[in-house]
This record gives sequence, C-alpha cells and structure tokens, in this order.
Amino acid sequence: MSKNKRKNPQSTVSPSVSSGTPVKPAWRGWLLPTGLLLLLLVSLAWWAQPGWFMPVSSPQTPVHVAPASPQPLEMVDEQACQGCHAEPVKQWQGSHHHLAMQEPNAQTVLGDFNDVTFSSDKETTRFFRKDDAFWVNTPGPDGQPADFKVAYTFGLEPLQQYLLELPGGHLQPLGVAWDTQKQAWFHLYPGQGIDASDPLHWTKTAQNANYMCIECHTTGFKRNFDAKNNSFASHWQALGVGCQSCHGPASGHLAWAEKGEQNASAKGFEQPLLSKTDNRGQVQVCARCHALRSPLGDGYQHSAALLDDYLPSDLTSTQYEVDGRIKGEVFEYGSFTQSKMFAKGVACTNCHNPHSTKLKLEGNAVCTQCHNPAGKTAVPGVDGAGLQARDYDSPAHTHHPAGSAAAQCTACHMPGKFYMGNDFRHDHSFSVPNPAQSAALGTPDACQGCHRETKSARLIEQFNAWYPAAKPHDGGYAVALDAARRGSSGAARGLLTQLQRTDLPALRRAALLTELASYPSAPALKQISSALKDPDPQVREAAVRALPGMAAPQQIGQLLPALLRDPVLAVRLAATWELAQQPPEARQNLTPAFWQQVLDEYEQVQLQLLERGEANMNLASLYQISGRNAQIEASLRAALQRDPDFLPALVSLSQLLEQNNPQEARQLLADALQRNPDEALLYHAEGLALVRSGDYPAAIKAFAKAAELAPENPQYGYVLAIALHDSGQREAAIAQLQAMLKRQPQNRNASMALLNYAQETRDAALIQQVVGDIWEINPDDPMLQSRLPKR
Repeated sequence: MSKNKRKNPQSTVSPSVSSGTPVKPAWRGWLLPTGLLLLLLVSLAWWAQPGWFMPVSSPQTPVHVAPASPQPLEMVDEQACQGCHAEPVKQWQGSHHHLAMQEPNAQTVLGDFNDVTFSSDKETTRFFRKDDAFWVNTPGPDGQPADFKVAYTFGLEPLQQYLLELPGGHLQPLGVAWDTQKQAWFHLYPGQGIDASDPLHWTKTAQNANYMCIECHTTGFKRNFDAKNNSFASHWQALGVGCQSCHGPASGHLAWAEKGEQNASAKGFEQPLLSKTDNRGQVQVCARCHALRSPLGDGYQHSAALLDDYLPSDLTSTQYEVDGRIKGEVFEYGSFTQSKMFAKGVACTNCHNPHSTKLKLEGNAVCTQCHNPAGKTAVPGVDGAGLQARDYDSPAHTHHPAGSAAAQCTACHMPGKFYMGNDFRHDHSFSVPNPAQSAALGTPDACQGCHRETKSARLIEQFNAWYPAAKPHDGGYAVALDAARRGSSGAARGLLTQLQRTDLPALRRAALLTELASYPSAPALKQISSALKDPDPQVREAAVRALPGMAAPQQIGQLLPALLRDPVLAVRLAATWELAQQPPEARQNLTPAFWQQVLDEYEQVQLQLLERGEANMNLASLYQISGRNAQIEASLRAALQRDPDFLPALVSLSQLLEQNNPQEARQLLADALQRNPDEALLYHAEGLALVRSGDYPAAIKAFAKAAELAPENPQYGYVLAIALHDSGQREAAIAQLQAMLKRQPQNRNASMALLNYAQETRDAALIQQVVGDIWEINPDDPMLQSRLPKR
C-alpha cells in the first residue's frame, strides 16, 4: 500500500463512508431505490408509500460456509519471518507498508511540533511537545479548543497524518496534515469551512479511523466494536503492513517449516489466493486495501474471494469518468481490472516489488518488459499475443525528447490526479490517449492535461498527424455508456450491443448492466437473466440489482432463488435484498426455514457493522420486513447515536413516529432543517409528511425546494410533478415533467407520467412527442405497447 491511503468505502456512495478523503454527504442519493451503495445495499422506497417504508441493505446466506480447518491458523509474531526470509524483510523495512502506522516518537513524527500554529478558514490548531509526547490543541467534538495527545502517526509521504484518540477507543485522523515535501502544515479540506458542526470534521463518524483506515495500515486488524458502550477495543497483530497481511496467518507455516512435509503444497498456509501463475488471485489480495470497497464484516479471510469480504465500488459517475478512468479517490483495483494488462495476465508484482513497494525497474523499463522491439514479453504468465515489435521508448513513438518527463509511458498511459491535497496517484487502466473522444465526452485527456493552454482542436489535429491509425481502444464502450447516462438516441440498443462483447472487462459489464436497468425490454431481460450466471461475481451482483426494474415479481421469484446459494457472499446479499422486497408469492418456492436462514445471515452481516449508522438502519429495515416491529425504533435511534449527521435515518425515524408521536416527528424534521437548511432530502421528507397530513399547498412548496436544491435527482422533480397533478395543477405538472425530461431524457418514470397526463388531456401532439422520444431511446420499451391509446 502506498502513501496515505485511508481505506474503506463509499460509498457511491454514501459519502460519509467513503474511503480515502471523505466527501461531503449528498443525501439526495439515498432517495433512489438503487442497489448496493458502496457500504451496503440501501433503498429508501418510502417516498412512494402512503405510510412509511424503510431502507434495507444486503443479506447473505450461510449455505456456502467453508469447512473449518482441523486446527485454525493463527497470527504469529511478525519477527518470526526474519530468520528464513531475510532478503524480503530487508526490502520491506523502511517501506510505505512497513511504516504505514507507527507509534509517535522523535524518529517517526515528521511534522513540526515545536509550538507552531496553523489556522484554516474556520479553526486554529497548535502543535506542541509535552512530557516527551506530541500534542495538538484544536477544537474538539464540542467545538471548543482542547489538548489531544497524538496516538499514532499515519502514513509517510507525501503527507503524514496523526491519529488522536477520543473516548471509547475512537481513533480519529486530524484534518490538518504535514506536507513532507513542502515541510508545512495544510488542511485536507481547504476553503470548505470545516468546523465541529460539519460531517467532515476530524471528530465525526465520517472520519473514524477504526472503521475507515486502520485495517490497511496494520496487520491482523479487528475493529472489535462494542455497540452497547459505543466503544472500540480495536486490536492488531502488528503496526504496519507485514508479511501476514498478504500471506495470511503463519502458525501453520512455522509448523510446516519444522516438520518439512506437512501440507507441502501450501507450505502450511491456508489455501492462499496469492499465486505465481494466476494474476486474478493476487490482484484480489492487493484489492483488500487498494480498492474503494465496502466491508462485509470485521476483517477478512485470507483464503476467501474478495467479494466474500468486501464489495468493490461500481464504475459510478461520481467515482469514475465515463471512459473508466479514475475520478474520485478509488485507488488502483477498479482501473487496473479494466485494463488490457489485467486481461493478459499482468499482476501487480510484475511491475511492483511487493516488499519494498518500489517499481521493479526504472522508468520505461517496467513497460518495455513486454512492449519492446522484439514484440515478446519477458514476463512469465503474461499472454504476449498481439504484442507489436516496436521501439516504444523512442521519440518516433513518444514525439517527445528521450528521457524527458513527457516521454515516460506513464505520462500518456497512466495520467493521474492529486488526492488528499498533495498525493498524486496514477490511473492504472493504462488507457490510450484520444483527445477527440475526450473532447466529445467531456473527459480528461493526457494530452490536454499537459498542454492546458492549447486548444482542443489543435491537440486533436496534432495527435491525428502523429498517430493516423489511432482509434478508440474501448470498442465503443465509453460512447455507449455516455449515451445511456444522457438518454441519447439509441441508448438502450447501444448497451445491449456492448453487452454482447466477450472481451469486455467485468467491471464494465457490471456498469452497463446497472444502466440497462433504466431501459426495460424483452432483450434487456434476456441479457440480465444471462448475466445472473456470469462467471464473475461482480457482474452477477450487478445483474441481481438490475433485475427488479426489468421483471415482474413472478419472474424475479423464478430467477433469483438460485443466487441465494451463490458461492460468493456479496451476490447472495444482493439477491436476498431484492427478493425480500418482492411480494410473498415471489418466495413461495422457498421453504420458510431456508428463507429465515437467509435473513439470519443478513442480520449477522449488519451486526458486524454496528458502528455505522447505515448498518443500524439496515437492521431496522430487516425488522420491518420480518415483522419484528418492536425493534425498529431502537435500531433507528441507534443509527442516529452512531452518526447524528446520518439524515436518512432521521427521516425514517420521523416517518415511523408520525402515527404515535407526531409532535416528536415534526420536531425531528424541524430541528434537522434548522441545522441543514440546504439539504434537499429534508425538504422532500417534509413534503411527504405534509401530503400525509393533507396539506398539499405546503407540501408542493417543500417538494419544489427539494427539486431546486438537487435538480439532478430524478425523484424529487418527479414527486413534485405528481403532487402538482394530484392537487389539480395538471398543466404545471406537465411543465415540470417536460423540464425534467430535457435534463434527464432517460427518466422513465417521468416519461410514463407525462404520457399518462397527455392521454388525460387527449393531447395528441404531446402523446406523439413522448412516444417518439421513448422510441429514440429504447424502441423495445414495453411502454410503447401498453401505454398507447387503443384504436
């Protein structure tokens, strides 16, 4: 793991649980019945209900439990490795892995603690020494300055952070970090007005290092959260990323080394994913930390598949560019597994020394192991078919001076971005520059990234002159995905065409399936049904989430039960959640005992994540579905205790209280609006409450405010239109829907509502326009048959 990579999800994401540098919450995303956000599967469907309905997450099934080994392997002292593995240990010492997290002392603390002061736009922090310890004076949870002792250093360069401990074992990274290159303090969120009231303040849940970060800076980490006391007793075998972080518990290996022949094939390790011949297993091992992902438990099993322990992020528009390159702080896994390098068998250790974390060769020599004048790879296990005999390291190819920064392979094929203020990270999709496509799609391009002052047309002209045979290397994937997200002409069939490809990376197939859910048709249902059997679990998981928008409950009841027995946990979770939302007849072929087993597994997953507001909210949803009504309110209140800024739980609690405690319900929303006057979710919730009380004029004002604050959210504007129509303002409703569809032509709910209203008014021109627009986007849409007037 390189530099300061604080791990954990999301969450497309519920921004409060993002990995790396968290971003400000955008609760509007919670209103859509989407699938697994990065952290867990949450869906707020109550907006469409006369009463209330709560978000649910993702369950699992205890059907595929690996058989227990005769003697469970245990972590050993990391120093036990040094006797036999002196050279790897020597390489590891001093590396980013080795020094990822350290106890503070004069050698490990790189920042200036000589009674210096740093002021951000809202707060002032003083760094000083006292009794041979390192301290900061900074505003705490109550906003008042207080002294906090540095518990651990975090990271090495280009920045170092410092963990401070709050009561209950909560380790929190200070938002002011030390720039090891400029030798200066800086704030991770400059100019954002971060203070103790903000969800991004260092004291808040969104910054909790026990959950977000420490697992990838230590060896053998367990969060050990105690929900009753809201405290952590977190434990690790060793600080830093050691041998057993990748190779697994070594007690069996030590026994094997003593006896020689016991379990010789695995040398005493549980069957490891690490392999010298299979890059996929190795990439999964690295992805435990080098991926934007959500945990599915406390810690991980070294012999398990990645999606048994985590759910990696989708290629969402918030995290990735439409061409698959990095956008948010997603780390390396998502981009690398989209690359042709990965498809050809390239593994992380073909380029990086896993112990020192340095490149194995200098400069372009890393790439010319395969891309060379001989046209042959020197890397065992890599498929060299298709390699061209060419001197890629010459000015004839790079068109830049030999040895210059611009002539480096990484400059054009691995452009990057700065994260956490000063941490530059390369994109690992190994993309080919294409300034013409980038200009058309509005995505960053390596050429424009360096030549910022040059007009795009000039760059395209020069690029085409240098590389006349160049063409998009993604086979039209980015154009099809962009068309689907924009609702452009031919969007639906473009998705289906791309999904027919056999060379498309799994993450890209999953991204296309996610978009296909907005374009229902018989061919789309066939494609999704086929994807439920895809060899890749992330494709199956995406297909599960896409199915409900495509099929009737009876069909879902026929297709999904098989996925409840999937060998991979994340797929079972998604299948259980989607099936749980269907009417009982969709589960009629499941025995009550098995269905209860499925729900029990789901509950166990949430119980391992109780430090998160989302998990407690998911439990409330489970209790609602399974009729355990007495436990719902307690779970929602626990969600808010864990994270008072988690507004979806507050909204759900307010809805729950409407019948029995309407005064508290109203007060909850009113107080939340006072604290968060710009949160669209709260106005939308207020509108729903007013509808339920019969005050349509006030409800419409609240819905309009929500739509104004978050015009990109398709649900807010849609609900506003429905409210206008139901209050007798049909023309205003039609105008609202038309305005929405100009921005979001793929919004099928808005199209259906507009078609209904046009039929009510017998507006033939409007009917023809809506039908024509639908035909342009998705000519196979069943709406075209079922919603047209009968002649």
